[in-house]
Order: sequence, then C-alpha cells, then structure tokens
Amino acid sequence: MDIMKQYAAHQTALMRAQEAGTTADRRSQFAAAARIAGQISAFQRDLGAAASCAWSMAEVSAAARA
Repeated sequence: MDIMKQYAAHQTALMRAQEAGTTADRRSQFAAAARIAGQISAFQRDLGAAASCAWSMAEVSAAARA
C-alpha cells in the first residue's frame, strides 16, 4: 500500500465533503473517507503501528457524520 497516496485520498474526500452541494454528496464523500481510514487503520495494525488507533477513531467519526 502506498500510505501517502491513501492519506492524500482521505484528505481529498474530506475536502470534497466540505464542498459538497448536496447532503447525498456530502454523505458519499464522508463514506469514502471512512473506507479509506479503515484501509489505513488495517494496514497500520498489520504493521503493529500505534497510530492505527487514531485511524480507527477517524473511521468511526466519519461514519457518524454521514
């Protein structure tokens, strides 16, 4: 996994959510951000990285906003 590419995709999804013109688009972008956060979290957990806890929380937070 290219972790920097995933971080960038996550940020892009969050920015698109903020700029979304409709509630449906906003939810879709937050859902995309949550999926990406889940992928990052799983990758970090597999490596034993402590930061994976933060990504797990990001995933939960994004889903709650949708």
